[in-house]
Amino acid sequence: MRVPAHSVCTAIRDDIVAGVYERGGRLTEEVLAKRYGVSRVPVREALRTLEAEGFVVTRRHAGACVAEPTEQEAADLLEMRMLLEPLGASRAAQRRTEAHLKVLRGLVRLGQERARRGSSDDLRSLGSWFHETLAQASGSPALISVLSLLRHKIAWMYSVEPPAGPVESWAEHGAIVDAVARGDSERARAVTALHAERASAAHRLRIPGAVDRGDRVRTSQHPVNMSGLRH
Repeated sequence: MRVPAHSVCTAIRDDIVAGVYERGGRLTEEVLAKRYGVSRVPVREALRTLEAEGFVVTRRHAGACVAEPTEQEAADLLEMRMLLEPLGASRAAQRRTEAHLKVLRGLVRLGQERARRGSSDDLRSLGSWFHETLAQASGSPALISVLSLLRHKIAWMYSVEPPAGPVESWAEHGAIVDAVARGDSERARAVTALHAERASAAHRLRIPGAVDRGDRVRTSQHPVNMSGLRH
């Protein structure tokens, strides 16, 4: 596999998230350069970027290694996402374009259709696309960048169980789009906060040796009334 030099950072990050490189494992410039078909210079630059992002650490006598996040670091990421995704939705209600709305509505239609049919294979990718588009609609480059990094790191640290109620989950997506389309920033924030809290409960740590406690992720104590969210 040969990767353009400017894509080396993305390629290494994707492979770390996918588990190609084990946590704590060494990342040797020479080996990486050969794998991605580039010189060692872009690899070195990529490793510096990935260290700043928290995917890589530099150790004395070992050099660059894949980071080994703790349970607390993983929990912090979910909490940050639960705070920032509602902010992004609120901003999207104020700044979204018709192009953003077209994509969001199309994704909701597809997601609801797949959920009703019980076809869950591509629901996760549709959900990721939805939230990426929602972040883009916020019109805030800094927020978009932070949310993108959070998604990558959460995908690395957690596995996600399919939603118990996919139809209800996609109804929540639809309610978010309704609020964004109306320009109701407070509604968009509130609905997204409920959705993010429910979704976080389905995350299970991948960290080796971690005890999977059901109370690790804060969850809502009250069911979400979707009929109320539609008005």
